Amino acid sequence: MILILGGTTEGRLAVKVADEAGSSYYYSTKGNQQEIACRNGIHLTGGMDVEVMTDFCIHHQIRLLVDAAHPFAVGLHQTVYETAARLNLPVVRVERSYPERTTDIVWCEDYEDAVRKLEKDRIHSLLALTGVQTIGKLRAYWEKYTCWFRILNRQESLELARLQGFDEQQIVYYNDEDEESLLKRLHPQAILTKESGETGGFQKKIDAARKFGIPVYAVKRPSLPDSFIRVTGEYGLRKQIEKLVPGFYPLRSGYTTGACATAASKAALLGLLGREISSFIPIRFPNGETLALPVADVQKEEDAVSATVVKDAGDDPDVTNGQRIVSTVRFSPNAGIHFLQGEGVGRVTLPGLGLEIGEPAINKVPRQMMEQELSALYQGGLDVTISVPEGRELAKRTFNPKLGIVDGISIIGTSGIVRPFSSEAFVEAIRREVEVCQALGCTHLVINSGAKSERYLKVKYPDLLPQAFVHFGNFIGETLRIADELHIPEVTMGIMIGKAVKLAEGYLDTHSKKVVMNKEFLKQLAIESGCSQAALSLIENLTLARELWEHLSEGDVRLFFTELLEKCYAHCRPLLPNGKLTILLIDEEGQIFNSNDR
Repeated sequence: MILILGGTTEGRLAVKVADEAGSSYYYSTKGNQQEIACRNGIHLTGGMDVEVMTDFCIHHQIRLLVDAAHPFAVGLHQTVYETAARLNLPVVRVERSYPERTTDIVWCEDYEDAVRKLEKDRIHSLLALTGVQTIGKLRAYWEKYTCWFRILNRQESLELARLQGFDEQQIVYYNDEDEESLLKRLHPQAILTKESGETGGFQKKIDAARKFGIPVYAVKRPSLPDSFIRVTGEYGLRKQIEKLVPGFYPLRSGYTTGACATAASKAALLGLLGREISSFIPIRFPNGETLALPVADVQKEEDAVSATVVKDAGDDPDVTNGQRIVSTVRFSPNAGIHFLQGEGVGRVTLPGLGLEIGEPAINKVPRQMMEQELSALYQGGLDVTISVPEGRELAKRTFNPKLGIVDGISIIGTSGIVRPFSSEAFVEAIRREVEVCQALGCTHLVINSGAKSERYLKVKYPDLLPQAFVHFGNFIGETLRIADELHIPEVTMGIMIGKAVKLAEGYLDTHSKKVVMNKEFLKQLAIESGCSQAALSLIENLTLARELWEHLSEGDVRLFFTELLEKCYAHCRPLLPNGKLTILLIDEEGQIFNSNDR
Protein backbone atom coordinates (compact mmCIF):
# COMPACT_ATOMS: atom_id res chain seq x y z
CA MET A 1 0.00 0.00 0.00
CA ILE A 2 1.14 3.55 -0.73
CA LEU A 3 0.53 6.76 1.20
CA ILE A 4 0.67 9.98 -0.87
CA LEU A 5 0.98 13.31 0.94
CA GLY A 6 -0.44 15.94 -1.39
CA GLY A 7 -2.68 18.97 -1.65
CA THR A 8 -0.75 20.47 -4.57
CA THR A 9 -0.51 20.22 -8.35
CA GLU A 10 2.12 17.54 -7.74
CA GLY A 11 -0.40 15.74 -5.55
CA ARG A 12 -2.82 15.62 -8.47
CA LEU A 13 -0.08 14.20 -10.65
CA ALA A 14 0.70 11.52 -8.05
CA VAL A 15 -2.98 10.55 -7.89
CA LYS A 16 -3.13 10.29 -11.68
CA VAL A 17 -0.09 8.01 -11.74
CA ALA A 18 -1.36 5.85 -8.87
CA ASP A 19 -4.85 5.52 -10.37
CA GLU A 20 -3.36 4.03 -13.55
CA ALA A 21 -2.42 0.91 -11.59
CA GLY A 22 -5.92 -0.03 -10.49
CA SER A 23 -4.51 -0.77 -7.01
CA SER A 24 -5.61 0.76 -3.72
CA TYR A 25 -3.68 3.62 -2.07
CA TYR A 26 -4.18 6.53 0.34
CA TYR A 27 -4.03 10.23 -0.50
CA SER A 28 -3.67 12.61 2.43
CA THR A 29 -4.16 16.39 2.55
CA LYS A 30 -4.07 18.69 5.58
CA GLY A 31 -7.34 20.42 4.69
CA ASN A 32 -10.35 19.67 2.53
CA GLN A 33 -9.93 22.54 0.05
CA GLN A 34 -8.50 20.47 -2.79
CA GLU A 35 -11.23 18.96 -4.93
CA ILE A 36 -9.86 15.73 -6.26
CA ALA A 37 -11.30 12.41 -7.36
CA CYS A 38 -9.23 9.37 -6.39
CA ARG A 39 -10.66 6.53 -8.42
CA ASN A 40 -8.78 3.80 -6.56
CA GLY A 41 -7.52 5.80 -3.60
CA ILE A 42 -8.97 6.83 -0.26
CA HIS A 43 -8.75 10.59 0.37
CA LEU A 44 -7.80 11.42 3.96
CA THR A 45 -7.96 14.93 5.46
CA GLY A 46 -6.33 16.30 8.59
CA GLY A 47 -2.71 16.82 9.55
CA MET A 48 -0.57 13.97 10.89
CA ASP A 49 2.27 14.21 13.37
CA VAL A 50 5.01 11.58 13.54
CA GLU A 51 3.12 9.35 15.98
CA VAL A 52 -0.10 9.42 14.00
CA MET A 53 1.64 8.84 10.67
CA THR A 54 3.71 6.00 12.13
CA ASP A 55 0.64 4.26 13.55
CA PHE A 56 -1.23 4.75 10.28
CA CYS A 57 1.61 3.24 8.24
CA ILE A 58 1.85 0.23 10.54
CA HIS A 59 -1.90 -0.37 10.67
CA HIS A 60 -2.39 -0.03 6.90
CA GLN A 61 0.82 -1.83 5.88
CA ILE A 62 2.25 1.16 4.01
CA ARG A 63 5.30 0.20 1.93
CA LEU A 64 6.06 3.57 0.32
CA LEU A 65 5.60 7.23 1.20
CA VAL A 66 5.18 9.71 -1.66
CA ASP A 67 5.83 13.31 -0.61
CA ALA A 68 4.00 15.48 -3.13
CA ALA A 69 3.38 18.37 -0.75
CA HIS A 70 4.30 22.04 -1.20
CA PRO A 71 8.08 22.68 -1.17
CA PHE A 72 7.65 25.01 1.83
CA ALA A 73 5.68 22.44 3.89
CA VAL A 74 8.73 22.04 6.14
CA GLY A 75 6.86 20.43 9.01
CA LEU A 76 5.31 17.78 6.80
CA HIS A 77 8.65 16.97 5.12
CA GLN A 78 10.17 16.44 8.59
CA THR A 79 7.26 14.27 9.68
CA VAL A 80 7.63 12.11 6.57
CA TYR A 81 11.38 11.85 7.13
CA GLU A 82 11.08 10.78 10.78
CA THR A 83 8.27 8.31 10.04
CA ALA A 84 10.25 6.74 7.21
CA ALA A 85 13.34 6.48 9.41
CA ARG A 86 11.37 4.75 12.20
CA LEU A 87 9.79 2.20 9.87
CA ASN A 88 12.62 1.91 7.33
CA LEU A 89 10.29 3.03 4.52
CA PRO A 90 11.44 4.55 1.22
CA VAL A 91 10.27 8.10 0.39
CA VAL A 92 9.75 9.37 -3.16
CA ARG A 93 9.66 13.16 -3.41
CA VAL A 94 7.71 14.58 -6.37
CA GLU A 95 9.70 17.74 -7.04
CA ARG A 96 8.73 20.81 -9.02
CA SER A 97 10.78 22.22 -11.86
CA TYR A 98 12.82 25.20 -10.76
CA PRO A 99 14.56 27.74 -13.00
CA GLU A 100 18.23 28.39 -12.37
CA ARG A 101 18.95 30.93 -9.65
CA THR A 102 20.02 34.18 -11.29
CA THR A 103 22.11 36.98 -9.80
CA ASP A 104 19.53 39.70 -10.45
CA ILE A 105 17.36 38.20 -7.69
CA VAL A 106 18.18 38.84 -4.02
CA TRP A 107 18.15 35.33 -2.54
CA CYS A 108 17.17 34.98 1.13
CA GLU A 109 17.79 31.95 3.35
CA ASP A 110 14.55 32.45 5.30
CA TYR A 111 12.03 35.15 6.23
CA GLU A 112 14.25 36.65 8.94
CA ASP A 113 17.02 36.97 6.39
CA ALA A 114 14.53 38.57 3.97
CA VAL A 115 13.58 41.24 6.56
CA ARG A 116 17.25 42.00 7.22
CA LYS A 117 18.03 42.42 3.54
CA LEU A 118 14.94 44.52 2.84
CA GLU A 119 15.83 46.90 5.67
CA LYS A 120 19.49 47.02 4.68
CA ASP A 121 18.48 47.96 1.12
CA ARG A 122 16.02 50.56 2.45
CA ILE A 123 12.97 48.95 0.88
CA HIS A 124 10.05 50.71 2.58
CA SER A 125 7.27 49.60 0.23
CA LEU A 126 6.80 45.88 -0.47
CA LEU A 127 4.35 43.57 -2.24
CA ALA A 128 4.56 40.18 -0.53
CA LEU A 129 3.56 37.27 -2.76
CA THR A 130 4.45 34.67 -0.14
CA GLY A 131 0.95 33.75 1.05
CA VAL A 132 -1.16 34.26 4.17
CA GLN A 133 0.85 31.75 6.22
CA THR A 134 3.88 34.07 6.07
CA ILE A 135 2.22 37.20 7.49
CA GLY A 136 3.37 36.38 11.00
CA LYS A 137 6.89 35.55 9.82
CA LEU A 138 7.21 39.02 8.27
CA ARG A 139 5.69 40.96 11.17
CA ALA A 140 9.02 42.68 11.90
CA TYR A 141 8.81 44.26 8.45
CA TRP A 142 5.16 45.23 7.98
CA GLU A 143 4.82 46.77 11.45
CA LYS A 144 7.36 49.41 10.30
CA TYR A 145 6.83 49.82 6.58
CA THR A 146 4.17 49.80 3.85
CA CYS A 147 3.39 46.23 2.86
CA TRP A 148 0.69 44.52 0.82
CA PHE A 149 0.00 40.79 1.05
CA ARG A 150 -1.67 38.82 -1.72
CA ILE A 151 -3.73 35.94 -0.34
CA LEU A 152 -6.34 33.45 -1.55
CA ASN A 153 -9.86 34.81 -1.64
CA ARG A 154 -11.12 32.46 1.06
CA GLN A 155 -12.78 33.27 4.38
CA GLU A 156 -10.28 31.19 6.34
CA SER A 157 -7.37 33.05 4.73
CA LEU A 158 -8.88 36.41 5.64
CA GLU A 159 -9.54 35.23 9.20
CA LEU A 160 -5.91 34.14 9.54
CA ALA A 161 -4.74 37.56 8.33
CA ARG A 162 -7.02 39.23 10.91
CA LEU A 163 -5.67 37.03 13.69
CA GLN A 164 -2.19 38.23 12.81
CA GLY A 165 -3.37 41.81 13.21
CA PHE A 166 -2.71 42.68 9.58
CA ASP A 167 -4.56 45.67 8.06
CA GLU A 168 -7.30 44.38 5.75
CA GLN A 169 -6.88 47.47 3.57
CA GLN A 170 -3.43 46.18 2.63
CA ILE A 171 -4.71 42.80 1.41
CA VAL A 172 -5.04 41.96 -2.28
CA TYR A 173 -6.48 38.73 -3.63
CA TYR A 174 -5.46 36.15 -6.19
CA ASN A 175 -7.52 36.19 -9.40
CA ASP A 176 -8.64 39.81 -8.93
CA GLU A 177 -5.80 41.04 -11.15
CA ASP A 178 -2.60 39.62 -12.60
CA GLU A 179 0.90 40.48 -11.41
CA GLU A 180 1.50 43.17 -14.01
CA SER A 181 -1.75 45.01 -13.20
CA LEU A 182 -1.02 44.73 -9.50
CA LEU A 183 2.48 46.17 -9.81
CA LYS A 184 1.25 48.97 -12.04
CA ARG A 185 -1.43 49.94 -9.49
CA LEU A 186 0.58 49.61 -6.25
CA HIS A 187 4.05 50.77 -7.38
CA PRO A 188 5.96 48.83 -4.68
CA GLN A 189 9.70 49.34 -4.33
CA ALA A 190 10.18 45.56 -4.42
CA ILE A 191 8.37 42.23 -4.37
CA LEU A 192 9.02 39.30 -2.07
CA THR A 193 8.19 35.81 -3.27
CA LYS A 194 9.05 32.21 -2.52
CA GLU A 195 11.08 29.91 -4.73
CA SER A 196 7.91 27.98 -5.47
CA GLY A 197 8.88 26.56 -8.85
CA GLU A 198 7.11 26.36 -12.16
CA THR A 199 3.73 25.24 -10.81
CA GLY A 200 3.87 27.93 -8.13
CA GLY A 201 4.04 30.65 -10.78
CA PHE A 202 7.54 31.75 -9.71
CA GLN A 203 8.77 32.69 -13.17
CA LYS A 204 5.60 34.62 -13.98
CA LYS A 205 6.11 36.81 -10.91
CA ILE A 206 9.77 37.39 -11.77
CA ASP A 207 8.97 38.32 -15.36
CA ALA A 208 6.34 40.85 -14.27
CA ALA A 209 8.74 42.52 -11.83
CA ARG A 210 11.51 42.67 -14.40
CA LYS A 211 9.17 44.36 -16.87
CA PHE A 212 8.73 47.27 -14.43
CA GLY A 213 12.30 47.26 -13.19
CA ILE A 214 11.21 46.27 -9.68
CA PRO A 215 13.76 44.37 -7.51
CA VAL A 216 12.86 40.80 -6.54
CA TYR A 217 13.61 39.23 -3.17
CA ALA A 218 13.08 35.48 -3.04
CA VAL A 219 13.12 33.06 -0.12
CA LYS A 220 14.98 29.90 -1.11
CA ARG A 221 13.06 26.65 -0.98
CA PRO A 222 13.90 24.52 2.08
CA SER A 223 16.36 21.67 1.61
CA LEU A 224 15.09 18.10 1.69
CA PRO A 225 16.64 15.03 3.36
CA ASP A 226 19.24 13.27 1.21
CA SER A 227 17.36 10.01 1.69
CA PHE A 228 14.38 11.24 -0.34
CA ILE A 229 14.29 9.85 -3.89
CA ARG A 230 13.56 12.81 -6.15
CA VAL A 231 11.44 12.59 -9.30
CA THR A 232 10.15 15.45 -11.44
CA GLY A 233 7.15 13.97 -13.22
CA GLU A 234 4.84 11.07 -13.88
CA TYR A 235 7.35 8.79 -15.64
CA GLY A 236 9.88 9.00 -12.86
CA LEU A 237 7.22 8.48 -10.21
CA ARG A 238 5.81 5.42 -11.94
CA LYS A 239 9.31 3.96 -12.38
CA GLN A 240 10.05 4.35 -8.68
CA ILE A 241 6.70 2.84 -7.64
CA GLU A 242 7.34 -0.13 -9.95
CA LYS A 243 10.74 -0.60 -8.35
CA LEU A 244 9.84 -0.02 -4.69
CA VAL A 245 6.36 -1.60 -4.60
CA PRO A 246 6.50 -4.57 -6.99
CA GLY A 247 3.07 -5.69 -8.10
CA PHE A 248 1.36 -2.33 -7.56
CA TYR A 249 1.15 -2.05 -11.36
CA PRO A 250 0.03 -5.17 -13.22
CA LEU A 251 2.56 -4.39 -15.99
CA ARG A 252 5.91 -2.58 -15.91
CA SER A 253 6.67 0.42 -18.13
CA GLY A 254 9.77 0.60 -20.32
CA TYR A 255 11.82 2.83 -22.59
CA THR A 256 11.50 3.41 -26.33
CA THR A 257 14.29 2.70 -28.79
CA GLY A 258 14.58 6.48 -29.19
CA ALA A 259 15.28 6.96 -25.48
CA CYS A 260 17.82 4.13 -25.52
CA ALA A 261 19.57 5.61 -28.57
CA THR A 262 19.68 9.00 -26.83
CA ALA A 263 21.29 7.62 -23.66
CA ALA A 264 23.79 5.60 -25.73
CA SER A 265 24.67 8.65 -27.84
CA LYS A 266 25.24 10.84 -24.79
CA ALA A 267 27.46 8.20 -23.19
CA ALA A 268 29.46 7.83 -26.40
CA LEU A 269 30.00 11.58 -26.72
CA LEU A 270 31.09 11.85 -23.08
CA GLY A 271 33.69 9.18 -23.84
CA LEU A 272 34.77 10.96 -27.02
CA LEU A 273 35.26 14.17 -25.04
CA GLY A 274 37.33 12.30 -22.44
CA ARG A 275 34.79 12.84 -19.67
CA GLU A 276 33.69 10.44 -16.99
CA ILE A 277 30.89 8.05 -17.98
CA SER A 278 28.66 6.87 -15.16
CA SER A 279 26.76 3.59 -15.27
CA PHE A 280 23.48 5.51 -15.53
CA ILE A 281 23.10 8.32 -18.07
CA PRO A 282 20.47 11.02 -17.40
CA ILE A 283 18.53 12.27 -20.42
CA ARG A 284 15.71 14.74 -20.82
CA PHE A 285 12.41 13.35 -22.07
CA PRO A 286 9.94 15.27 -24.27
CA ASN A 287 7.68 16.03 -21.28
CA GLY A 288 10.56 17.80 -19.53
CA GLU A 289 11.47 15.04 -17.08
CA THR A 290 15.00 13.78 -16.63
CA LEU A 291 15.47 10.04 -16.12
CA ALA A 292 18.65 7.97 -16.11
CA LEU A 293 19.09 4.87 -18.28
CA PRO A 294 21.73 2.17 -17.61
CA VAL A 295 24.64 1.88 -20.05
CA ALA A 296 25.73 -1.70 -20.69
CA ASP A 297 29.02 -1.14 -22.48
CA VAL A 298 31.38 1.54 -23.81
CA GLN A 299 34.07 0.85 -26.43
CA LYS A 300 36.71 3.38 -27.45
CA GLU A 301 38.05 3.21 -31.00
CA GLU A 302 40.77 5.22 -32.72
CA ASP A 303 38.52 8.09 -33.77
CA ALA A 304 35.17 7.21 -32.21
CA VAL A 305 33.41 5.87 -29.13
CA SER A 306 30.55 3.37 -29.14
CA ALA A 307 28.10 2.95 -26.25
CA THR A 308 25.38 0.33 -25.81
CA VAL A 309 22.07 0.49 -23.99
CA VAL A 310 20.02 -2.71 -23.70
CA LYS A 311 16.38 -1.89 -24.29
CA ASP A 312 13.99 -2.62 -21.45
CA ALA A 313 10.47 -2.37 -22.84
CA GLY A 314 8.97 -3.34 -19.49
CA ASP A 315 6.15 -5.82 -19.92
CA ASP A 316 5.21 -4.53 -23.37
CA PRO A 317 5.38 -7.27 -26.05
CA ASP A 318 7.93 -5.31 -28.11
CA VAL A 319 10.14 -7.09 -30.65
CA THR A 320 13.09 -4.94 -29.61
CA ASN A 321 12.87 -5.78 -25.90
CA GLY A 322 16.28 -6.93 -24.66
CA GLN A 323 18.03 -5.81 -27.85
CA ARG A 324 21.27 -3.82 -27.92
CA ILE A 325 20.88 -0.23 -29.12
CA VAL A 326 24.35 1.03 -30.08
CA SER A 327 25.48 4.57 -30.84
CA THR A 328 28.86 5.35 -32.36
CA VAL A 329 29.88 9.01 -32.19
CA ARG A 330 32.82 10.66 -33.94
CA PHE A 331 33.82 14.25 -34.68
CA SER A 332 32.77 15.57 -38.09
CA PRO A 333 34.35 18.32 -40.20
CA ASN A 334 30.82 19.42 -41.10
CA ALA A 335 28.77 21.58 -38.77
CA GLY A 336 25.78 20.12 -36.95
CA ILE A 337 24.75 16.62 -35.95
CA HIS A 338 24.48 14.03 -38.72
CA PHE A 339 22.62 10.74 -38.23
CA LEU A 340 23.99 7.76 -40.13
CA GLN A 341 22.52 4.31 -40.74
CA GLY A 342 24.18 1.54 -38.78
CA GLU A 343 23.70 -2.21 -38.93
CA GLY A 344 20.10 -3.21 -38.26
CA VAL A 345 18.60 0.27 -38.58
CA GLY A 346 16.28 0.73 -41.53
CA ARG A 347 16.61 3.07 -44.47
CA VAL A 348 13.70 5.12 -45.86
CA THR A 349 12.79 4.37 -49.49
CA LEU A 350 9.28 5.85 -49.77
CA PRO A 351 7.80 9.29 -49.06
CA GLY A 352 5.29 10.02 -46.36
CA LEU A 353 7.23 9.11 -43.24
CA GLY A 354 8.40 12.64 -42.48
CA LEU A 355 11.98 11.66 -43.36
CA GLU A 356 14.01 12.17 -46.51
CA ILE A 357 14.33 9.17 -48.83
CA GLY A 358 17.69 7.54 -48.19
CA GLU A 359 17.84 8.72 -44.58
CA PRO A 360 18.12 6.25 -41.68
CA ALA A 361 14.76 5.44 -40.14
CA ILE A 362 15.28 7.50 -37.02
CA ASN A 363 12.08 9.37 -36.29
CA LYS A 364 11.70 13.07 -35.52
CA VAL A 365 11.37 12.94 -31.72
CA PRO A 366 14.36 10.61 -31.13
CA ARG A 367 16.44 12.89 -33.37
CA GLN A 368 15.36 15.90 -31.32
CA MET A 369 16.17 14.11 -28.06
CA MET A 370 19.65 13.20 -29.26
CA GLU A 371 20.31 16.65 -30.71
CA GLN A 372 19.29 18.26 -27.41
CA GLU A 373 21.63 16.09 -25.32
CA LEU A 374 24.60 16.19 -27.68
CA SER A 375 24.50 19.91 -28.47
CA ALA A 376 24.47 20.65 -24.73
CA LEU A 377 27.83 18.88 -24.47
CA TYR A 378 29.53 19.88 -27.73
CA GLN A 379 28.87 22.64 -30.26
CA GLY A 380 30.94 21.25 -33.16
CA GLY A 381 30.07 18.76 -35.89
CA LEU A 382 29.27 15.15 -35.01
CA ASP A 383 28.51 11.96 -36.93
CA VAL A 384 26.14 9.70 -34.99
CA THR A 385 25.66 6.14 -36.21
CA ILE A 386 22.82 4.18 -34.60
CA SER A 387 22.94 0.38 -34.85
CA VAL A 388 20.76 -2.49 -33.69
CA PRO A 389 22.81 -5.66 -34.37
CA GLU A 390 19.77 -7.95 -34.67
CA GLY A 391 17.64 -5.34 -36.42
CA ARG A 392 17.46 -6.92 -39.88
CA GLU A 393 15.78 -10.05 -38.55
CA LEU A 394 13.57 -8.14 -36.14
CA ALA A 395 12.28 -5.92 -38.95
CA LYS A 396 10.66 -8.93 -40.62
CA ARG A 397 8.26 -9.06 -37.66
CA THR A 398 7.18 -5.42 -38.12
CA PHE A 399 5.33 -3.38 -40.75
CA ASN A 400 8.57 -1.73 -41.90
CA PRO A 401 8.75 -3.61 -45.22
CA LYS A 402 5.24 -2.40 -46.12
CA LEU A 403 6.24 1.15 -45.24
CA GLY A 404 9.25 1.06 -47.52
CA ILE A 405 11.80 0.87 -44.71
CA VAL A 406 14.49 -1.63 -45.65
CA ASP A 407 17.47 -3.26 -43.93
CA GLY A 408 16.25 -2.91 -40.36
CA ILE A 409 13.99 -1.48 -37.70
CA SER A 410 13.01 2.12 -36.98
CA ILE A 411 14.22 4.15 -34.01
CA ILE A 412 10.93 5.45 -32.70
CA GLY A 413 9.06 6.88 -29.73
CA THR A 414 7.21 10.15 -29.15
CA SER A 415 7.39 10.18 -25.34
CA GLY A 416 10.49 8.12 -24.64
CA ILE A 417 8.40 5.83 -22.44
CA VAL A 418 6.63 2.57 -23.27
CA ARG A 419 3.47 2.32 -21.20
CA PRO A 420 2.28 -1.29 -21.41
CA PHE A 421 -1.32 -2.31 -20.97
CA SER A 422 -3.16 -5.51 -21.55
CA SER A 423 -6.37 -4.85 -23.44
CA GLU A 424 -8.42 -5.49 -20.32
CA ALA A 425 -6.25 -3.21 -18.16
CA PHE A 426 -6.28 -0.44 -20.76
CA VAL A 427 -10.06 -0.47 -21.09
CA GLU A 428 -10.41 -0.47 -17.31
CA ALA A 429 -8.05 2.52 -17.13
CA ILE A 430 -10.26 4.33 -19.67
CA ARG A 431 -13.31 3.59 -17.56
CA ARG A 432 -11.60 4.97 -14.46
CA GLU A 433 -10.65 8.18 -16.26
CA VAL A 434 -14.17 8.72 -17.62
CA GLU A 435 -15.58 8.11 -14.15
CA VAL A 436 -13.23 10.76 -12.74
CA CYS A 437 -14.37 13.14 -15.49
CA GLN A 438 -17.97 12.46 -14.51
CA ALA A 439 -17.27 12.82 -10.79
CA LEU A 440 -15.85 16.29 -11.37
CA GLY A 441 -19.08 17.36 -13.04
CA CYS A 442 -17.75 17.46 -16.61
CA THR A 443 -20.57 17.13 -19.14
CA HIS A 444 -18.29 17.27 -22.19
CA LEU A 445 -15.82 14.40 -22.67
CA VAL A 446 -13.03 14.75 -25.26
CA ILE A 447 -11.51 11.44 -26.32
CA ASN A 448 -8.34 11.20 -28.35
CA SER A 449 -5.72 8.68 -29.38
CA GLY A 450 -2.69 10.12 -27.61
CA ALA A 451 -0.63 13.05 -26.36
CA LYS A 452 -0.22 14.80 -29.71
CA SER A 453 -3.92 14.96 -30.62
CA GLU A 454 -4.78 15.85 -27.01
CA ARG A 455 -2.43 18.84 -27.16
CA TYR A 456 -4.27 20.21 -30.20
CA LEU A 457 -7.68 19.54 -28.66
CA LYS A 458 -6.80 21.36 -25.45
CA VAL A 459 -6.13 24.44 -27.55
CA LYS A 460 -9.57 24.09 -29.13
CA TYR A 461 -11.28 23.56 -25.76
CA PRO A 462 -9.23 25.67 -23.32
CA ASP A 463 -12.00 25.94 -20.71
CA LEU A 464 -12.38 22.20 -20.09
CA LEU A 465 -10.80 20.56 -17.06
CA PRO A 466 -7.73 18.38 -17.75
CA GLN A 467 -9.76 15.36 -16.60
CA ALA A 468 -12.20 15.92 -19.50
CA PHE A 469 -9.52 14.68 -21.93
CA VAL A 470 -9.17 10.89 -22.07
CA HIS A 471 -6.98 8.74 -24.34
CA PHE A 472 -8.77 5.92 -26.14
CA GLY A 473 -5.53 4.48 -27.54
CA ASN A 474 -6.96 2.02 -30.05
CA PHE A 475 -10.15 1.19 -28.14
CA ILE A 476 -12.62 3.54 -29.79
CA GLY A 477 -15.63 1.28 -29.46
CA GLU A 478 -15.00 0.44 -25.81
CA THR A 479 -14.52 4.10 -24.93
CA LEU A 480 -17.79 5.15 -26.54
CA ARG A 481 -19.63 2.30 -24.81
CA ILE A 482 -18.22 3.46 -21.47
CA ALA A 483 -19.33 7.04 -22.17
CA ASP A 484 -22.82 5.77 -22.97
CA GLU A 485 -22.98 3.58 -19.83
CA LEU A 486 -22.00 6.56 -17.69
CA HIS A 487 -24.52 8.83 -19.47
CA ILE A 488 -21.99 11.43 -20.64
CA PRO A 489 -24.11 14.08 -22.45
CA GLU A 490 -21.53 15.17 -25.02
CA VAL A 491 -18.51 13.41 -26.52
CA THR A 492 -15.99 14.87 -28.96
CA MET A 493 -13.58 12.46 -30.59
CA GLY A 494 -10.32 13.75 -31.99
CA ILE A 495 -8.77 11.24 -34.37
CA MET A 496 -5.76 11.28 -36.64
CA ILE A 497 -5.91 10.04 -40.19
CA GLY A 498 -4.18 6.68 -39.64
CA LYS A 499 -6.83 5.52 -37.19
CA ALA A 500 -9.65 7.28 -39.01
CA VAL A 501 -9.25 5.24 -42.19
CA LYS A 502 -9.44 2.04 -40.11
CA LEU A 503 -12.46 3.27 -38.16
CA ALA A 504 -14.24 4.29 -41.37
CA GLU A 505 -13.94 0.68 -42.54
CA GLY A 506 -15.65 -0.46 -39.35
CA TYR A 507 -12.74 -1.37 -37.08
CA LEU A 508 -13.51 -0.09 -33.59
CA ASP A 509 -10.14 -1.40 -32.33
CA THR A 510 -7.52 0.17 -34.56
CA HIS A 511 -4.37 -1.56 -33.27
CA SER A 512 -1.83 -2.14 -36.06
CA LYS A 513 -1.51 -5.79 -35.04
CA LYS A 514 -5.18 -6.29 -35.90
CA VAL A 515 -5.77 -4.10 -38.94
CA VAL A 516 -3.70 -2.19 -41.50
CA MET A 517 -4.62 0.51 -44.00
CA ASN A 518 -6.78 -0.90 -46.80
CA LYS A 519 -6.08 0.86 -50.12
CA GLU A 520 -9.00 -0.81 -51.88
CA PHE A 521 -11.39 0.55 -49.28
CA LEU A 522 -9.86 4.03 -49.61
CA LYS A 523 -10.22 3.93 -53.39
CA GLN A 524 -13.86 2.96 -53.04
CA LEU A 525 -14.31 5.82 -50.58
CA ALA A 526 -12.76 8.24 -53.08
CA ILE A 527 -15.09 7.03 -55.82
CA GLU A 528 -18.19 7.31 -53.61
CA SER A 529 -17.23 10.84 -52.56
CA GLY A 530 -16.68 11.98 -56.16
CA CYS A 531 -12.94 12.59 -55.92
CA SER A 532 -10.79 13.19 -58.99
CA GLN A 533 -8.74 10.61 -60.85
CA ALA A 534 -5.65 12.20 -59.32
CA ALA A 535 -6.91 11.21 -55.89
CA LEU A 536 -7.29 7.59 -56.99
CA SER A 537 -3.75 7.60 -58.35
CA LEU A 538 -2.46 9.04 -55.08
CA ILE A 539 -4.18 6.31 -53.07
CA GLU A 540 -2.72 3.63 -55.33
CA ASN A 541 0.81 4.80 -54.46
CA LEU A 542 0.09 5.60 -50.83
CA THR A 543 2.63 4.59 -48.17
CA LEU A 544 1.04 6.19 -45.11
CA ALA A 545 -2.46 7.58 -44.60
CA ARG A 546 -1.05 10.97 -43.55
CA GLU A 547 -0.07 11.58 -47.21
CA LEU A 548 -3.77 12.19 -47.90
CA TRP A 549 -3.48 15.43 -45.94
CA GLU A 550 -0.36 16.45 -47.79
CA HIS A 551 -1.14 15.62 -51.42
CA LEU A 552 -4.88 15.69 -52.05
CA SER A 553 -6.13 18.80 -53.81
CA GLU A 554 -8.24 21.23 -51.81
CA GLY A 555 -11.40 20.05 -53.55
CA ASP A 556 -10.60 16.38 -53.03
CA VAL A 557 -9.77 17.02 -49.37
CA ARG A 558 -13.25 18.37 -48.75
CA LEU A 559 -14.97 15.55 -50.63
CA PHE A 560 -12.83 12.69 -49.29
CA PHE A 561 -12.64 13.72 -45.64
CA THR A 562 -16.36 14.52 -45.47
CA GLU A 563 -17.14 11.00 -46.69
CA LEU A 564 -14.48 9.53 -44.39
CA LEU A 565 -16.00 11.17 -41.33
CA GLU A 566 -19.49 10.15 -42.42
CA LYS A 567 -18.32 6.53 -42.37
CA CYS A 568 -16.62 7.00 -38.98
CA TYR A 569 -19.76 8.59 -37.61
CA ALA A 570 -21.97 5.79 -38.92
CA HIS A 571 -19.93 3.19 -37.01
CA CYS A 572 -19.72 5.24 -33.80
CA ARG A 573 -23.22 6.70 -33.51
CA PRO A 574 -24.92 3.43 -32.45
CA LEU A 575 -22.52 3.16 -29.51
CA LEU A 576 -23.57 6.55 -28.11
CA PRO A 577 -27.31 6.65 -28.89
CA ASN A 578 -28.26 9.15 -26.19
CA GLY A 579 -25.38 11.61 -26.33
CA LYS A 580 -24.15 14.29 -28.69
CA LEU A 581 -21.18 13.09 -30.78
CA THR A 582 -18.70 15.20 -32.74
CA ILE A 583 -15.75 13.77 -34.67
CA LEU A 584 -12.73 15.93 -35.46
CA LEU A 585 -10.05 14.82 -37.91
CA ILE A 586 -6.59 16.13 -36.91
CA ASP A 587 -3.40 16.26 -38.94
CA GLU A 588 0.21 16.15 -37.72
CA GLU A 589 0.42 19.93 -37.44
CA GLY A 590 -2.84 20.37 -35.57
CA GLN A 591 -5.09 21.33 -38.49
CA ILE A 592 -8.63 20.19 -37.72
CA PHE A 593 -11.27 19.03 -40.20
CA ASN A 594 -14.65 19.26 -38.51
CA SER A 595 -17.61 16.98 -39.03
CA ASN A 596 -21.06 18.41 -38.52
CA ASP A 597 -22.19 18.34 -34.90
CA ARG A 598 -24.90 15.76 -34.45
